[in-house]
Amino acid sequence: MAVNLATKYAKEIANAFAVKSVVDGTTSKDYDFSGVKTLNVYTPVTQALNNYQRTGTNRYGAPTELQDTYQELMLKKDRSFSITIDKGNNTEQVGSKEASKMLAIEMNEQAVPEMDQYALGKFIDYSGTIQVLSTAPDSDDIAEKISAGMVAMSNKNVPAENRYLFIGWTCFGALRLSSQFLGVEALGKQILAKGALGTFMGAQVIVVPDTYLKKGSVQCYFLITQKNAVIQPKKVQDYFVKENPAGINGALLEGRFIYDAFVLGARCDGVYAAVTSGAKQAAPTLTYDAADKEVDIASSGADFLFYTTDGSDPRYSPTAVQVTGGSVSVPVSAWAGSSVTVKASAFDEALFTSDVETLTQVIAS
Repeated sequence: MAVNLATKYAKEIANAFAVKSVVDGTTSKDYDFSGVKTLNVYTPVTQALNNYQRTGTNRYGAPTELQDTYQELMLKKDRSFSITIDKGNNTEQVGSKEASKMLAIEMNEQAVPEMDQYALGKFIDYSGTIQVLSTAPDSDDIAEKISAGMVAMSNKNVPAENRYLFIGWTCFGALRLSSQFLGVEALGKQILAKGALGTFMGAQVIVVPDTYLKKGSVQCYFLITQKNAVIQPKKVQDYFVKENPAGINGALLEGRFIYDAFVLGARCDGVYAAVTSGAKQAAPTLTYDAADKEVDIASSGADFLFYTTDGSDPRYSPTAVQVTGGSVSVPVSAWAGSSVTVKASAFDEALFTSDVETLTQVIAS
C-alpha cells in the first residue's frame, strides 16, 4: 500500500469500522498459562455408588484408586506486527498519524478481530454437538432451533447460568422478531457482556458479523457456549510505541500476541453449534478386518483423521493419533483375547468437524 502525501490533509483519520472483542469475558479464567506453553487439564473419573453392606470388612465397597483423564492444551498462535511512521511523512500529513492512535486502530481492526474469529472457529469445530440444519433459520423457526440447542445442553446437565449465544447478524434479524427474545431495552441496567444485545432463554445474545461464524464457504448459524466449557488463553499481549529507534526517524509500533482457544473435553457438552446443510465433514466409518486384525477407518474427502484405541474422545485426548488423509488401517492384534474400543473423528479445512464414531470389537486370540 502507498503512503499518501498531499498539500492539504484532514487531521482526522477515516479508519475502517472496528468492534471491540466479543469473546473477552465469555470464557473461563480458571487456567493459568503463565510461564508455560502447554498445560495439562486433569479430570477425575468419578465412581458409581455401591450398595452399603452391613456386614463384612469393606462395608462401603472395595476401595479403588481414583482415576483421571487429561487434555493437553498447547498454545500455537504466535502473531505480531511492526509498523513505522516516518516523521517526514507524518509531518506532510499534518501529523494525523499520531502513534498511540495508530496503535489503537491496529489493535481494533486487526488483532482483536483475528483473535475473536479464531476463538469462535475453534469453539465451533470442537463443539460437543455440531447440529446440521436442513434449511436456514427464519423468523418462524429460529427461536425453536435455538431452544433445541439450549434443551440439549440442559439435558446433559450443563449449567443454565453463564451461557452465551453467538449469532450472526442475518440470523439475529430473524430472532429479533421472536417474542421470546428480550432486547436490551427490556433488561434495563442488567450487566451484559460486550456486544450483547439482549437475552434468550437466559443466555446473553452476542451478535457478530456472519463471517465470524464462517469456515471457508460454509456457515454456522449460531453457537451456544457455557462459560466454563471454553477458554481463550492469551499468554503474551505486548504492544508499544518506540520513538526514534535506531535507523528510523519517527515512531515504531510493534506488537506480539501468543494465544489460542480451546473447548474443554470434559465439558464439551457446554458447546453447541448449528450449521448449514453440507457444512459438516462426513463421519468416519469403522470396519473390523478379522483376517488382518485391523480396524479400517475412512471418511471421504477428509484432510486428516484423529483416532484413539483407549476409548477416549479423539477430539480432545492426548493419546489421539493424527493421520493425514481420509483413511487409515489401525492394527489391533495387541488386544487379542480381549476387546478394544476405537473412536475416530474426521477433520477438513473447509468443513466443520465430523461426529465421533465408535467401534468396540472383541479380538480373537
